[in-house]
Amino acid sequence: MLTIPQVVRATAKFGEREALVDGSRRWSFIEVVHEIESAARAFIAQGLGHGDRVAIWAPNSAEWIFAALGAQLVGGVLVPINTRFKGHEAAYVIERSGAKFLFCCNDFLGTNYVNELRQAGENTECLSNIIVISGNAANDDQTWSQFITSGSTTSDALVKQRESQVLPEDLCDIIFTSGTTGKPKGVMSRHDQTIRVFLEWSNIVGLNETDRYLIVNPFFHTFGYKAGFLACLLRGATMVPVPVFDVPSVLQKISDEKISALPGPPTLYLTILNHPDRAKFDLSSLRLAVTGAAAVPVEMIKRMRDELNFEVILTAYGLTESTGTVTMCRAEDDPVTISTTSGRAITDVEVRVVDENNLEVAHGQSGEIVCRGYNVMPGYFADPEATAQTIDADGWLHTGDIGVMNEHGYITITDRLKDMFIVGGFNAYPAEIENEFMNHPAIAQVAIVGRPNERMGEVGHAFVVKRHDQRVDIDELLNWARNRMANYKVPRYITFVDALPTNASGKVLKFELRNSVR
Repeated sequence: MLTIPQVVRATAKFGEREALVDGSRRWSFIEVVHEIESAARAFIAQGLGHGDRVAIWAPNSAEWIFAALGAQLVGGVLVPINTRFKGHEAAYVIERSGAKFLFCCNDFLGTNYVNELRQAGENTECLSNIIVISGNAANDDQTWSQFITSGSTTSDALVKQRESQVLPEDLCDIIFTSGTTGKPKGVMSRHDQTIRVFLEWSNIVGLNETDRYLIVNPFFHTFGYKAGFLACLLRGATMVPVPVFDVPSVLQKISDEKISALPGPPTLYLTILNHPDRAKFDLSSLRLAVTGAAAVPVEMIKRMRDELNFEVILTAYGLTESTGTVTMCRAEDDPVTISTTSGRAITDVEVRVVDENNLEVAHGQSGEIVCRGYNVMPGYFADPEATAQTIDADGWLHTGDIGVMNEHGYITITDRLKDMFIVGGFNAYPAEIENEFMNHPAIAQVAIVGRPNERMGEVGHAFVVKRHDQRVDIDELLNWARNRMANYKVPRYITFVDALPTNASGKVLKFELRNSVR
């Protein structure tokens, strides 16, 4: 299998077994393939060309899967959008990617995404089709039902023809991730590398046809999309998507659906372990956990085995630019190794730790983690300059993460060259947040750093220098931020200072700020 269309066709071998559960709705693998084909017909009918981008700004659902795979079946390129984004943040991704289609919801947690987008007033002229997965569709927008009906006259032969034109080296998605420049960059992924990475990933974790996988990780993230429903299709596991992480409903779902696989960030397991009503639910079906994206306490691993009965617990490390995976622990690793390292390189991927001159350092010495192999992105979409800054002339992806490698090749992440910090599994980039804060009329300077947080791993702390002629208090500034950006980006703490610490060249000394809040 070298293309996602080939993966979709191969799932037919799992036949009438249950493939997907979304609320009260259930589909077999044969039925899932039929739904994907129906979406593909609609895309053809509505003018999706080979390589055209399809954005999805919606919570986890069956329709998300059908839209994504339906587009990819006939050559479309998926562009997931973070459900926590505000209208102007989503508009940037849409405009930058040139998305022609947008799938969204108008009734998710009280948010009407179409209104959010239109009220932002940003340029989204590239959009020609807006499909509302759930909620009311206004103006010229379509409902999901209308979208599917539009493809009813598209022939099977045309679908097959378009499908045959999809090549392994074609792009299957562009996932936007921020960087030190403060603006999101579109990470491109090919069909072949995506499939190869997650065949490897699912093989290492031991996902199989008997598993029922509760997909709590959002589909807009590699962890929910590629290590989620795509991995299930590759291995024949049953997909059970969850739109919102709510502990009681998740515990109930585990019990009702006999969930065996539950990957997620450490906060997921910590929240479950500490929930007062956990004992009221039957969690005996759980067997497989995969975590990462933040520090993993040794005690948490032990409690997951003792109290939640997980047989297999693995940690992994990766970034969007590496198709989500660089290193992984293995099932036979002990709890300390799983907790204190991020594992060793996946098959046929090279990993090194290098110094500032790009020379490999000895085991146990600290340096930047770099990797090379089939997992490395082709580049950032329409941004060769940023690509060249991230992937060197020899093909090494510079992760910006600082770590050490032991004699067995296991990596331990110790710091970040980039100032990124991780809030409950979500990457938060200070430069992007700082740029947004500078739009406030009372702010002269701002520096954002991550500070430790028991539940979330890290949260943001803003150091703000006010303009001398302006007044603003902490509550007012926090409320302003909550209306401007996704909630995980909003700092939990604000400290007003007279000046930010800088070096001789005027660069803010963020390590001093980080040290002051640890």
